[in-house]
Amino acid sequence: MTQEMLPAASPPPRVQLIAVYTLKTALIKGLRDYMRAPAFGLFFSAVYVLGGLVIYAALAASGRVWWIFPFAVGFPILAPFAAVGLYEVSRRLETGEPLRWGAVLGVVFRQKDRQTPAMSVVVLFIFLVWLFVAHTIFALFLGLSAMVEVSQDPAGILLSPDGMSMLAVGTLVGAVFAAVLFSITVVSLPLLLEKELDFVTAMITSVSAVIHNPQVMALWAAVIAGLLFLGMVPAFLGLFIVLPVLGHASWHVYRAALRHPGT
Repeated sequence: MTQEMLPAASPPPRVQLIAVYTLKTALIKGLRDYMRAPAFGLFFSAVYVLGGLVIYAALAASGRVWWIFPFAVGFPILAPFAAVGLYEVSRRLETGEPLRWGAVLGVVFRQKDRQTPAMSVVVLFIFLVWLFVAHTIFALFLGLSAMVEVSQDPAGILLSPDGMSMLAVGTLVGAVFAAVLFSITVVSLPLLLEKELDFVTAMITSVSAVIHNPQVMALWAAVIAGLLFLGMVPAFLGLFIVLPVLGHASWHVYRAALRHPGT
């Protein structure tokens, strides 16, 4: 009886220093990749956009419009998972491999048998904790009764002194959650796509890349958050451009931040 051969484990990569111009170069390359394969960018971003619209519609239908604020803060956290297919497209463009739908979607589908689901559990857990914390912050500043009132007069409640304080504190706390999740995912997801590593090693490598490049990675996080929020404003439609470009660009940032043994 023969056993299926498992792929050999990849040696851990080495973190490299990157400069601010690396981000500019990555964005230019990201736009170039999007223009070379726009159909893939539109397809993968559509999944993310439709998810956002469904969440908003569900919240509006249930009279819990205020929940859109913690979701808006946390929703960009999930963007890297929507970008896994974009990483594969950029990888193929980089190596000259053919861009066939079956091959690209096959790679995305096979991630379920690798380490990406474990990363998804970590990110989802932190995201759910953030939603719980956001709910607590709302209750502390406005009280539980305001959850009904805010659905009737969201502007009046949220623009009140207590509402503004709640939004300020919530934004700061949300930024901390986003920083943690950015640190553990910024290079770990493309790394897990390309190499055979466990998700813990990938997260440690990602955090190490942030520690070695704090200013540049902080700027990259700000660019990602800013562009994603701008893309979300017009009914999420701007994400059809923003998400593919950022997804492709993130691949190039990953390639610049890490050097693999033998390359």
